Amino acid sequence: MIRIAIIGGIGSGKSVISKLFGCPVFNADNEVKYIYKKSRKCFNKLKKKLPKFIKTFPIKKEELISAINSNKKNLRLISSIVHPLVRESMKKFITKNKNNKLVILDIPLLIENKLNEKKDIIIFIQAKNSKVLQRIKKRPFFNRKLIKNLKENQANLSKKKKLANYIINNNYSLHIMKKKINIIKKEILNERNSSRY
Repeated sequence: MIRIAIIGGIGSGKSVISKLFGCPVFNADNEVKYIYKKSRKCFNKLKKKLPKFIKTFPIKKEELISAINSNKKNLRLISSIVHPLVRESMKKFITKNKNNKLVILDIPLLIENKLNEKKDIIIFIQAKNSKVLQRIKKRPFFNRKLIKNLKENQANLSKKKKLANYIINNNYSLHIMKKKINIIKKEILNERNSSRY
């Protein structure tokens, strides 16, 4: 099984690109949403650490945003509780899909949280600033202060870019991007038969 890690800045279109591979995808953002909605364990821990903000179950996005906006350090605190749960889910996903040729790991903080392995194929997604802002503005709870805090929590993008095996410019139509992904997918599968593996 080849693990393809999709990384890049906020709003670069990582999730859309991940789906274009047509393989099982582990989407960390979706997993976090699921944890906030279903995990009592997560709620109890957050409520204990942030009683001023976290009051209701399922955990409300507004409460988390208030906590982060009131103090930047709260983002790290929330992450320290949520990320181990995401890591557990990722391990289950890998085990479940071990017989697939390819799996996609759509994890924004993959490098920061040391979730990558040496043999992972890393693909860095980048896009024009205008495209990024356009995508971010469409999100619910769009908030410039929150976006700034999240961006600061990601490793320096130029450093991440240097780790990548492939760099994709996500500035084109879905049709063109699909063709680009198919070419990269073939290359990766061909590489599997080379001495690298």
